[in-house]
Amino acid sequence: MADVSKIREHMDVIDSTGKTVGQVDHMEGTDKIKLTKSSSPDGQHHFVPVAWIDHVDTHVHLKKPVNDVSALQKAS
Repeated sequence: MADVSKIREHMDVIDSTGKTVGQVDHMEGTDKIKLTKSSSPDGQHHFVPVAWIDHVDTHVHLKKPVNDVSALQKAS
């Protein structure tokens, strides 16, 4: 499991194809990352499950592709 303690505000979140899917707003609980509205093409907050994280360095790297923002869970 990735070390989520390394996740910081405004880090890029990159999918397995190298595409940036957004930027970290903050951790929502212990199981998901909330992305910033400004990094979303639809202007909404979205969540990325921690289970999708491969590793964290200067970016959050996902172990799966995210074809578009609709694959992510919207914040209600």
